Amino acid sequence: MIENVDLSLVDWSRAQFALTAAYHWVFVPLTLGLSFMLAFMETIYVKTGNPEWKRITKFWMTLFGINFAIGVATGLILEFEFGTNWSNYSWFVGDIFGAPLAIEGIFAFFLESTFIAIMFFGWNKISKKVHLLSTWLVAFGACLSALWILVANAWMQYPAGMHFNPDTARNEMVNFWEVLFSPMAIGKFLHTITSGFVLASVFVVGVSAWFLLKKREQVFARRSMAVAAVFGLITSVFLVLTGDTSSRNIADYQPAKFAASEALHEGKNNAGLTIFGIPSQTEETKLKIEIPGLLSFMAYHDANAYVAGINDLVNGNEQHGIMAASEKIERGKVAREVLKEYKDAKNNNDIAKAQALKAKFEDQEFLDNYFKYFGYGFLNDPQSIIPNVPLIFWSFRVMVGLGFLFILLFVVVLVLVYKNTLEKRRWLLWVMLFSIPLPYLAGQAGWVVAEVGRQPWAIQDYLPTAAAVSQIDASAVQVTFWLFATIFTVLLIAEISIMVRQIKQGPKEV
Repeated sequence: MIENVDLSLVDWSRAQFALTAAYHWVFVPLTLGLSFMLAFMETIYVKTGNPEWKRITKFWMTLFGINFAIGVATGLILEFEFGTNWSNYSWFVGDIFGAPLAIEGIFAFFLESTFIAIMFFGWNKISKKVHLLSTWLVAFGACLSALWILVANAWMQYPAGMHFNPDTARNEMVNFWEVLFSPMAIGKFLHTITSGFVLASVFVVGVSAWFLLKKREQVFARRSMAVAAVFGLITSVFLVLTGDTSSRNIADYQPAKFAASEALHEGKNNAGLTIFGIPSQTEETKLKIEIPGLLSFMAYHDANAYVAGINDLVNGNEQHGIMAASEKIERGKVAREVLKEYKDAKNNNDIAKAQALKAKFEDQEFLDNYFKYFGYGFLNDPQSIIPNVPLIFWSFRVMVGLGFLFILLFVVVLVLVYKNTLEKRRWLLWVMLFSIPLPYLAGQAGWVVAEVGRQPWAIQDYLPTAAAVSQIDASAVQVTFWLFATIFTVLLIAEISIMVRQIKQGPKEV
């Protein structure tokens, strides 16, 4: 089947989805993080009655509103692309992918959208406590929206709670709770929303630093920084912990991604974590500097544990019970052939043969030994199961390195706020200001690890990306790619321009 697919169509479809997702993730994390900081700031206002906190809350709320409005547009386009560019994928996943997206639209987005109107326009029209409740519900609504989207994404990385229906050739959900509470879904949700909290904290610290550099609104800036630094430090530490959980999930369920992120070609016990090195797609890392045993500990909480390398996954390793990719490909082809024979038997009205073949899809031995590798049946080259090693390797290090840098940044801010010496460290204020793009870079690098790292799969082990694409003209995808690129860039420039104008105006009197 893949032999008949136009690879330029696959590449352009992937590029278009990556473009849309990357732009969408520019807007979403700030919405997630700012919503909770607004709730904290307004809670302080309601508790203390100090109007300065109301003024602070309303300023950041304005920036939140600008970001929220523009981010919605990119999210809508992203969902439409599943139907236009990935129709084979949309058919194969059945209601499993659609259900979380529907819940997100019906409940979470409505919750968020309903109370966001009250949050913006309810000042002085409803009681303080009801307004505060609305602000908190907006924050929780934003998190609920993210939850359902990330549950759907996690299922693609670790399919769970499903049953394949050979009559429709699609997967059906048999256990909603396994989909919702799979280890991958929980880990991905917590790690992703926490990264949004950290991004928003760096954003507030950076903008507040600008006010201090300009010697404007110094009380406002110091208080905003204090809230952001506390929130950012707590969530940064949590981000590291959830990253540890994600590492173990990837080691268990996506070993090729895990090996690629370390450029680990030969598996080993007591595997070290590479701090620096020059990775290669086919050879061991050069100039490697590593911490012995740390990779094994990250993967299995055992410094002597065996971590599978790329060559183990491609060629197999009998000693450690790792099946060769070529064997998985053969088993996948058997599973696909059984499905084809079943369809032929139904079309020829051969009821006895059809029933016998259909029974295989209920047979646990067939499911475990053949259908489990269904997606491999689309592949021809064992090497194709390995994603782009250098890209994953460097993206992982950018993400992790910046994550630890943010912890240091928040600690420094808190110490200087406590000592009341922040304004004297002007060079540090410039550092804070120019740090604003860094969490965006870390977030994009994280998504590169997650999405490029799971290639060649659209659905891990069940559907390769090349088989998931819609059979449409590649030129149509090229046209819409450049159209979306232009629109998103204009939206981003518009957002930055409006935000900069609002920041220069500063907080208004209340």
